[in-house]
Amino acid sequence: MDDHGREQQSSPPSGGERSAGGGAEQVPSPNPEVPEKASRRRYKAEYKLRILKEAEKCTKHGELGALLRREGLYSSHLRTWKKQREEGTLQGLAPKKRGRKAKPKNPLDDEVQRLRRESERLKLRLQQAETIIDVQKKLSQMLGIPLKTLDMNENEE
Repeated sequence: MDDHGREQQSSPPSGGERSAGGGAEQVPSPNPEVPEKASRRRYKAEYKLRILKEAEKCTKHGELGALLRREGLYSSHLRTWKKQREEGTLQGLAPKKRGRKAKPKNPLDDEVQRLRRESERLKLRLQQAETIIDVQKKLSQMLGIPLKTLDMNENEE
């Protein structure tokens, strides 16, 4: 974390150093390369509150601009943070998770899955039983053994 309450991003080492003035002091030159993927800056709630308090203390012309330049912020940050603070103090200032929200788990999903598996298992057993019955019918026809078939009307009598 840096002194602004942001997560620090590591950057590749700079290309060289340049001397300032008489050569007694070596100042590293800023790295001109842009990182491959830009990263979103995130600020802690405490930092946001501290900056908002400092911004409210700025009464003279140019003080607010100097604060924003010093902290590396934009006026839109202040507007957003003020709105968040009005909506709900620290919860409003805390960074929000981006992306789709997770779907709540339906408590019946496990039961539905269990019943589907059982249904598939029973379908396979039924198919096996029907195959066995068909083979038995064909075998009895080949051997000339008559099969007794029960009609529904005979069961009712």
